[in-house]
Amino acid sequence: QVQLVESGGGLVQAGGSLRLSCAASGRTFSRYPMGWFRQAPGKEREFVAAITGSGATLYYADSVKGRFTISRDNAKIMVYLQMNSLKPEDTAVYYCTASTSYYPGNYRRATEYAYWGQGTQVTVSS
Repeated sequence: QVQLVESGGGLVQAGGSLRLSCAASGRTFSRYPMGWFRQAPGKEREFVAAITGSGATLYYADSVKGRFTISRDNAKIMVYLQMNSLKPEDTAVYYCTASTSYYPGNYRRATEYAYWGQGTQVTVSS
């Protein structure tokens, strides 16, 4: 059974940092792109970051570029999202996701990803 389990969310003050982790199991994800999306209350789910299977190419939403860093450890089948300089507008449930296509047509599109975690809450206070 495929599982993606996020951890590392919590409450942090503006300007602080958090590191989200995603543990993948049940499939060999090491060859496939993985990513992070988020959904704030009353808003649609939005792309945050993605990383190719090799880790060689990274993609970021403009709103997080320069503050967030996505990385992966294929030996451990883990994906991470280091979030620095957090802002109140970063408050959302963050979801880990994995694609089953080596080369998705659009890494920023949620429909390119087949597997999703349950999400972890990130709350940034002002």
